[in-house]
This record gives sequence, structure tokens and C-alpha cells, in this order.
Amino acid sequence: MQNMNKYFRASVSMVYIMTNNEVMNQIIAFYRDMNGMLTFTGSYPTYGRGTGTKEVSTATANDGIDPLASQGALTLSRDGRFLLAVNAGSHSISSFIITDSGAPVLVDVKPSGGAQPNSVDVFGNLVYVSNVGNVANNFASNITGFRLDNNGRLTPIPGSTHSLSTFNAQPAQVLFTPDGSKILVSELTSNHLTVFHVNQNGTVTRPIVNDSYGAGPLGAYFLSSGILLVTEAVANALSSYSMRSDGTLHVISGSIPNGYQTACWVVTTRDERFAYITNTLSGTISTYLIDRSGALSVVMHITSTPKGTAPGLPMDVGVSKDGRHFYTLNGNQGTVSVFNIQDDGSLVRLQVAAWTNFPYLGSQGLAVL
Repeated sequence: MQNMNKYFRASVSMVYIMTNNEVMNQIIAFYRDMNGMLTFTGSYPTYGRGTGTKEVSTATANDGIDPLASQGALTLSRDGRFLLAVNAGSHSISSFIITDSGAPVLVDVKPSGGAQPNSVDVFGNLVYVSNVGNVANNFASNITGFRLDNNGRLTPIPGSTHSLSTFNAQPAQVLFTPDGSKILVSELTSNHLTVFHVNQNGTVTRPIVNDSYGAGPLGAYFLSSGILLVTEAVANALSSYSMRSDGTLHVISGSIPNGYQTACWVVTTRDERFAYITNTLSGTISTYLIDRSGALSVVMHITSTPKGTAPGLPMDVGVSKDGRHFYTLNGNQGTVSVFNIQDDGSLVRLQVAAWTNFPYLGSQGLAVL
């Protein structure tokens, strides 16, 4: 077997999105130049199926936007070597290794350990995926763990599958803490933030169940300090929490609204002074100031696409490693809006990049290399 490590080159700059196509899910790759601008370079099959425009459950509106109701459907490893994608239509996950050209090479496809996987995260050689469940199993939800080897191959971890706070809690994101010692799962329908301790063998302990401050917790993001940010799609707000060593959460700022609809995805600037929240149904991005204690305040807003053009409904988000550019996927177009990040946290729109000449519904997931 050839060594796949030779393909990786850390200097390549890319943005990836996922089609979630119900016939053959694909990764769409864009080259990212030194000014942050994107050029479509190719599409790469996951050898799994998405859900298309069909929602993973009846808990969210079947409008073709955000069908997986999740953040983290497409995730890069922290070293940028591997790309992981969920295939909700075929109940599997796919792993890719990144080549020196930025093209993802498929390495492995494995059953996700449940039905309709919608979020995946990786820490070191440990991968966890959240599964929504489906009609056939009464939407039994869970998380399941895998080992990721140096060539990108996945091995299921025996005994790693664990149910969430309730039998049919709908996960919206699975996310490792910055030190990898715990896993957080935001539960959209149960309004819980569930924490698992990670054992040395890769399995997890019984869940520590925390109440979300606001309704509809969806996107989550950890600051390097361990402070947790969580969007609330029903409350249309952002909350911040500190996490104790036992996995319990303490509210710092509870449900800070921004005046727009469906706050769903969240990412911060590299210096962690500002957070960007996509308000999907309003077509806007809100900037929040984060003070040293983790307290939040809203400072400004911008539309995802230029006024006077077809409105883009922003979903998944990412920030470049150099901290200069912000990217968001417009779920009603399949396009990516590109912004320059200013010193005061404001965004200057540079481009709306497309990979197809026609609006594409159903896409989900964005990762920035």
C-alpha cells in the first residue's frame, strides 16, 4: 500500500463545500488565492449519498435550506491533512486526504454507526459522528467513534456508540473541546447541550446533560480558553458558557439576540475578539464582540450577498488560517460569499463564488484550508 502522507502540503489554500446530493454526494473544491478570492477547481464524489433537499427529520421546515440541520457536516482535521464528510442518505462517512494541489483523494467510506449522520469532528486520530436516526428506528439518535490512521482510513471503535440526552434528541453538532478530553453535542429539539468525557480507549462516558439557555441550540464553537459559544435557531440569539471539569456548563451571556431570524452557524476571528453568526432566513451575518470574560454584545450586521442581487441565505461558516478572510455557504444558491475581515471585526464583501451556473439547493458543509 502506498504511503498517502506524501500527498499533503500545508501551504495549499482551499475552501471546500459539500453538495449533499441524493444520488452521489460530492465535495466541491475552490482554490483560495492570496487575496482570499475563490476559483472553482473540481468536484469529488464521496461514494455515499446525501439527502438532497429532504430534511433529516420533520423537526425543521422542508424548504430545501439546511436539510441536515447541523454545523460540521464537512470537517478538516486540525492539521489540515484530512477531510471528513457525512453521507446522510446512505448512513456513512467518507474520509479524504488532501493532496499537494488541494484536491481531496477519497481514502475510506464507513457506516456511520447509526442513521442519517449530520455532523463529524476529529481530534488527533479520534473521530466522532452524530447520527439523527430515521423513521425506521423512531429517530434514535447517537454519537459513534472511529480511529483515523495515518493514511486516512477509519476503524469503528467497539463500544463507542452512545445515545444522547433522550432517545430521540436531534443532534445539530458534535464537537471536541480544545484539549480533546470531552465531546459536546448540541441538541436542536431537546434544547440540551450534552457533554461526554472521552476515555483513553476512545469510548465515552455517560452524558452530562445541560439545559441550553435559549431554544434551538444548533452551532457551537469553543474558544481556545474553553469558553463555549452556541447559536440558538429558535431564540434567534447567541449564548456563551464556561465549562467546568465535570462537564457542567455555566452561563456567561444568555441568549443575546441580534434582531434577525434563525441564528444557526458560528465561528470566531483568529484572535477570538469577534464572532460571526449567520442568520439564515434573514440572509444576514451578525458580528458579536467577545470580551475577555466571554460576555457577548452585538456590534454590526451585513447581508451575505450584495443588495440588489438574488439574496443569499448564509449557512456554514469558516475563517482562513491567516485570519484575513471569512467565508459562508449560501444554502439557497450553492455559492460561497467571501469577505475581508477588518481590524474592528467588520466584514467587506469581496466575491460571491459559484461552481455551477444554476442555483443549487441542498448543499451543506464548508471547510477552509
